[in-house]
Amino acid sequence: MDAMVAIPGAEPFSARGSGARGAVGVVVVHGFTANPIGTRPLGLRLAAEGYSVEVPRLPGHGTTVRDLARTRYADWRATVVNAVGALARGCDHVVLVGHSMGGSIALDLAGSGEHPIAGVVTINALVLDRTELLARAAPLLQHVVPFVPRDAAGLPSDDLAKPGVEEHAYTWVSARAAQSFIGELPRIRDGLTRVAAPALVVTSPEDHTVDPANGDAIAEALVGAARVECFATRRSYHVPLLDYDAEVLEDRIVAFVADVTGT
Repeated sequence: MDAMVAIPGAEPFSARGSGARGAVGVVVVHGFTANPIGTRPLGLRLAAEGYSVEVPRLPGHGTTVRDLARTRYADWRATVVNAVGALARGCDHVVLVGHSMGGSIALDLAGSGEHPIAGVVTINALVLDRTELLARAAPLLQHVVPFVPRDAAGLPSDDLAKPGVEEHAYTWVSARAAQSFIGELPRIRDGLTRVAAPALVVTSPEDHTVDPANGDAIAEALVGAARVECFATRRSYHVPLLDYDAEVLEDRIVAFVADVTGT
């Protein structure tokens, strides 16, 4: 069983809309070591626009890094699948939005065919293999070094251009949890060609956590998508939902959801 939330503001968020937009569900998924502090603002905006929203907290996140060490990619993916299923039971359409690893999970599900997806939005998602020394050594290190500082793992703390803003992600990383995600990247990449839903690929050109080349790789691989739109958050770093581009990015995502669902 997942532990209780220990980071104030890291609780999941849920809202049910009404009318035509209430019949559209949007799942907003945070990234690895992060929590809903980074995704709730978008969730609140979508809810204010009338949509039904789920902002899940992935298992092992928002508590302690030791809790994270007991979870794996399959656990995080299953949580998103459950959120999609919960919305699908009461909505006509479901759109997936994911930041960083959350975007990778969104692409994974959109290509799996498990649930009909009306659209998918990725924000600085990772699909390419990481090239840092620790990432390459992770398959061996996970059995020797259980935790590493996030900066040493190539995950800068609070990768935002806007000063004074914190996403409250863990300062340490579970090697085994990280490897469970890294090991899925080849499979996720292979599934990109099976994504049929319209896609919005958001990339920050100055991202110190995920190489911006991932955005290009995603857009190029989505050959089966109904359409692919690209959007650059040029004033922000890795977490544009909390950075200088937050408002314009929210506007773009709301417009995308409205367009692909006819609302």
